[in-house]
Amino acid sequence: MTLAQQYIEGLKNAYLKAGKNGAEEWEHFVSVKHGVSAQDEMKLLKNYPEIPASLVELLEFADGTYWRQYGEEEIAFYFLGSDVDEGGYPYYLYSAQQLLEDNDMNYGDNFADLFYWYKEEMEKEGGSDLFVDGRIRQDSRCEWLCFSDCMNNGGTSSLFIDFTPAQSGRKGQIIRFLHDPDRLDVIADSFDDYLKMVMGKDFAFIQPEFFD
Repeated sequence: MTLAQQYIEGLKNAYLKAGKNGAEEWEHFVSVKHGVSAQDEMKLLKNYPEIPASLVELLEFADGTYWRQYGEEEIAFYFLGSDVDEGGYPYYLYSAQQLLEDNDMNYGDNFADLFYWYKEEMEKEGGSDLFVDGRIRQDSRCEWLCFSDCMNNGGTSSLFIDFTPAQSGRKGQIIRFLHDPDRLDVIADSFDDYLKMVMGKDFAFIQPEFFD
């Protein structure tokens, strides 16, 4: 069983353990979802030749859960977690189309203010509430792939694969953005390590009260 298959099986079990409503949520999801099309998968591999195989495998199971239109139904389904709230904060999985659209985004420019103010405030006595992990490259040439937004539709937290880390970082490391105060942290050295982290927290983001 691959790591992605282990993750999906663990996710299923977490939903089933969340009570009747959680089990119904899972069963409904698997009844309407489908995997990424062969055409979109080829486009992903062409645009992101270093995209993790385990992420592609997750997309082969479900082509996104972030307000994803499957037939006549729009799905918003908790699929991923992070380190926020000890793993208890849910995230959605981007679809292949959303990942491909993300190819036009320049996150270095998007976070330019955060990079600038962090560097500026670090030079002042007392430091700053703004934080950027030292393993993250802090300029407009950074190349990231956003694969997930949080239950607050990305307003609070988003997850990225970093293809251009700082010298002390690792290519493919996972960055988590958290708002208020704004922070950019590396939470795993790779996408596989990220999945293992979520699994190690026993899918804490699947909480019965979310399905009441």
